Amino acid sequence: MIKNLMAIYNKGKQIKSDPIYKESKSAGIRERQKVGKRTDIINHLLTLTNNQNYLEIGVRNPDDNFNKIICKNKYSVDPGLENEKNLATFQLTSDSFFAKLFSNQLSNLSNVKFDVVFIDGLHLAEQVDRDIANALKIINEDGFIVLHDCNPPDEYYAREDYSYANGPSGSFWNGTTWKAFYRSRHFSNINSGCFDCDWGVGILTKRSDIKLFNNLSVLDNPFYEFSKLKLNREKHLNLISYQKLHLLK
Repeated sequence: MIKNLMAIYNKGKQIKSDPIYKESKSAGIRERQKVGKRTDIINHLLTLTNNQNYLEIGVRNPDDNFNKIICKNKYSVDPGLENEKNLATFQLTSDSFFAKLFSNQLSNLSNVKFDVVFIDGLHLAEQVDRDIANALKIINEDGFIVLHDCNPPDEYYAREDYSYANGPSGSFWNGTTWKAFYRSRHFSNINSGCFDCDWGVGILTKRSDIKLFNNLSVLDNPFYEFSKLKLNREKHLNLISYQKLHLLK
């Protein structure tokens, strides 16, 4: 019994001293030390609009972001699967919310257009892709879609299964949001960029007058391989330093 326990202990020490394991863990630490938060970026974007309507998809704890957003009318969507108490305006999945919205079952949002839609729900590309498609239908022409978790440090943070937390990333999880963002960067009517802070804050907009943003005409990572993202982050995501936020106008 003791021999088996020692073998397990030694194996654990071996894994944690592995260079790949250590570098992955360090990458997460470096990311958390970057200056700039999604909240500040969203509030800045709102100043570039009429600042009337804001929608947040995926809230969990409103004090993390939602309550800090400065906007006249704020709405939130969350099914409450991770909360003891669900404080969202609409206690639904995003799919259910949009289904009700588009079938005119949400009378208080009838004909409402949003200045900013922040997507931070289920971090899987298929879901994020649907959320983006739906958000594009309800933003103003000068509005913005903001996505969290677009720039995972490495594969461990970009894993598909959130529940696996034994790797170097621990419970930190960006999922595959980056794939949906990268795909959207190829839409002909969309310009975009990703602020290199807070796990990657991606921005999508129909506006064509913002010099910091661009569009990708060629899908040069057709199989969405993370190894190619790592080699071409700047181009794939159009990474922008947070220090350039003031140039966004």
